[in-house]
Amino acid sequence: MSQEMVKAKTVQVEDILIAYQQLKDIVAHTPLQKNERLSEKYQCNVYLKREDLQFVRSFKLRGAYYKIKSIENVAREKGVICASAGNHAQGVAYTCRDLSIHGKIFMPQTTPKQKIDQVKMFGREFVEVVLTGDTFDDSSASAYECANREGRVFIHPFDDENVIAGQGTVAVEILNDVEEAPDYVFASIGGGGLMSGISTYIKSVTPLTKLIGVEPSGASSMKASIQNGSVHTLSHIDKFVDGAAVKCVGQKTFEICNRLVDDIIPVPEGKVCTSILELYNEHAIVAEPAGALPIAALDYYKEQIKGKSIVCVISGGNNDIGRMQEIKEKSLIHEGLLYYFIVDFPQRAGALREFLDNVLGPDDDITTFEYTKKNNKESGPGLVGIELKRSQDYQSLIERMKKKGFPFTELNKDSSLFHLLI
Repeated sequence: MSQEMVKAKTVQVEDILIAYQQLKDIVAHTPLQKNERLSEKYQCNVYLKREDLQFVRSFKLRGAYYKIKSIENVAREKGVICASAGNHAQGVAYTCRDLSIHGKIFMPQTTPKQKIDQVKMFGREFVEVVLTGDTFDDSSASAYECANREGRVFIHPFDDENVIAGQGTVAVEILNDVEEAPDYVFASIGGGGLMSGISTYIKSVTPLTKLIGVEPSGASSMKASIQNGSVHTLSHIDKFVDGAAVKCVGQKTFEICNRLVDDIIPVPEGKVCTSILELYNEHAIVAEPAGALPIAALDYYKEQIKGKSIVCVISGGNNDIGRMQEIKEKSLIHEGLLYYFIVDFPQRAGALREFLDNVLGPDDDITTFEYTKKNNKESGPGLVGIELKRSQDYQSLIERMKKKGFPFTELNKDSSLFHLLI
């Protein structure tokens, strides 16, 4: 019976050790680095597992390579196909070129250009990229149709025993590099492959270690499934944390995470953006949104982790520099430092100067201003973005607008208008 036909009931620690032996000369053994600033901030020992320094700048190479290698002869004969928001695609592309196997890779149209270019660079003439749909789930449906039509082998990004075993090699390296077992391991969850592999190995070797999965609040599909008691498909997701924005987790990953993961924390996308900026500015680490999730979650566990040993898996570093302005804006909004208003300015000379002099505080800054006089003769609406130096300055700003007679609508509190205008 061929390897791809052998379906184990679940992934065992032995499967991960076999994967580790096969991959140890293929993938990079990424550093486990103690981070002094984070350790001081949270009064514990924080270690970062730097999968952002992997050959394709993400852990996804491990699972993709091990899966394709395990079916190498069939894959070479039929070709492979996958769907991915970016990192799994890069792992498959790297593997296809290394093993001289043709691959077809389906990616959402919303995938950052940087990730698309990386896939093409790693795969060269051995891969064909197809952009379709707005989400991973849309791309996955199209990829399945193509796989059936062309007879290719589908390489699932997370819900596959060999893929999970490959991702679990991250945990083997972690425990090989620490002096004593960590008290907590934080890792991101999208479809659940990484956390399934990590939890399988760590709970087998050091069962007292707590595994904390981290999801974006706008795509918390694993937490929803665990609360539901079975795999649950979200009707809508926020696609910003593209590496973890999955409507539906896998059946295999759900069963493992439901059994082994101690807690799952949904983190707001704006909080993730703050962590991305802090990692870059304070630690010189370029993390993609999914890679920053575990760092963002530490604030929610700051009391529990005091005096403990913590490992955070920085799962990927494929962040498009073109997104940095959006990341900064989302961070400022989350931190209560950036607000957008529609302000009705009186149509008289000096109204704008009065707003600048008597409404804005001495440390407030206008980031956006679009003004029109087309509505009527008495007033004209203006779109105004205001950045505060301190979040506590917000209330006094609101009071001054009311006192000085500038009617306004706060767009931050109106999601429909905010998305329409901002």
